[in-house]
Amino acid sequence: MQPLHDFAALQSRRAFLSNTGLGVGAIALNCLIGGRQAAAAAQNYGSAVHPSLPGLPHFPASAKRIIYLHMNGAPSQLDLFDYKPNLGGYFDKNLPESVRMGQRITTMTSGQTRLPVAPSMFKFSQHGRSGIWISELLPHTASVVDEITLLKTVHTEAINHDPACTFLMTGNELPGKASLGSWLSYGLGSENENLPAFVVLTPSWSSKANAQALFTRMWNSGFLPTRFNGVPLRSGADPVLFIKDPPGVDRDMRRTMLDALNKLNQNASERFGDPETQTRIAQYEMAFRMQASVPELADISGESNETIEMYGPDARKPGTFAASALLARRLVERGVRVVKILHRGWDQHSNLPSELRAQCLDVDQACAALIKDLKQRDLLKETLVVWGGEFGRTVYSQGTLTATDYGRDHHPRNFCMWMAGGGIKAGTVFGETDDFSYNPIVDPVHLRDLNATILRCMGIDHKQLAFKSQGLDQKLTGVQDAEVIKGILG
Repeated sequence: MQPLHDFAALQSRRAFLSNTGLGVGAIALNCLIGGRQAAAAAQNYGSAVHPSLPGLPHFPASAKRIIYLHMNGAPSQLDLFDYKPNLGGYFDKNLPESVRMGQRITTMTSGQTRLPVAPSMFKFSQHGRSGIWISELLPHTASVVDEITLLKTVHTEAINHDPACTFLMTGNELPGKASLGSWLSYGLGSENENLPAFVVLTPSWSSKANAQALFTRMWNSGFLPTRFNGVPLRSGADPVLFIKDPPGVDRDMRRTMLDALNKLNQNASERFGDPETQTRIAQYEMAFRMQASVPELADISGESNETIEMYGPDARKPGTFAASALLARRLVERGVRVVKILHRGWDQHSNLPSELRAQCLDVDQACAALIKDLKQRDLLKETLVVWGGEFGRTVYSQGTLTATDYGRDHHPRNFCMWMAGGGIKAGTVFGETDDFSYNPIVDPVHLRDLNATILRCMGIDHKQLAFKSQGLDQKLTGVQDAEVIKGILG
């Protein structure tokens, strides 16, 4: 699928000849590309709402679907996963220059006269057969450590939220690129024809600090056709506005209206060859199908009390993280390819102990329940779950430091993420950082490597999934080298 070629393939002969002025060279070009592109167009714009690209997956996939749990704002790895028991002796001492090594820091702390080390005030303990160290803030996550791989050395280039989130979700700091979910729905399609291939959930959060904004570029299709955009479901009792037919319009009448509209759009597509007209047809059809599928999806009355209780007391409150996690399971259970949950409020520049505790209470039980629920339903082995933020937090305090209160600035050099299911090795820690959780010292993992690994789990070679745009074969992993993290694959 390439915009110029799609346009040429979908044009009528009359429109093509009119636009080219009967140029002999253009006619020859049409003869060369017409057959091949027409076949591709038939595949891409056929009767299926979510077809996959020809030839995909490239090899057997260990995961058929993905749930991406994004903690927007950057959780502190030092207070959650990266246990540093020797930091206590450095309390309120300046961060050694031998550790920082002149690395850039943000303007929010560059003006401080000191960079005092702030050891975590939270207790850590080992859990499971794997003995992974987990903070007391995540007791439920601790109960599923034997299902996860903890990546301790993830790093990125961006040091501020907007470019860092854009990089995390699209593989590039510059806006306009396709998001991970869009790449997957473009390449692999979906197993469900009545729900979007890529769904986005944005639940409420408990932190009282200012939350970072969420931009649609985090789930947009960028240069890919717009039908591969993520579809946000609202955080409330009504996930989709105007999902019901208006009074006096029944399903048969709506079907008749839609069929008539599709004929008009199809005529326009054949006349002008604009691929976005096919997007419009697909979106209208999906909206019609969602009128029946979304109410059923959102109705959790059939869930057992045991399941609801496993996700926690907020599971019955639409728009909470717990309700979103349960909904994510219901979505992948129905064949949705990609579900992203973006939870805001993790930007603790001050009052970290109280603010971080509130955020963990939002997500901890539900994240663990999601892993357990998927496993109980035999879905975890084919569902990849990813948890993490856009970067980490500094070992030194931003602002006033006391034994019970501190803040942390942005830190892109290393942070923690975890993955589970979908071909990921269980009960594993990958990578190690220095004694200050400031630099990776063993097995650094760039976000490009993480994305290459996600694609590999989904059966895609990151070097082969490309889309021609702006004169470049665009890829999720960009033009720089990326390596699959083989050490975390089961």
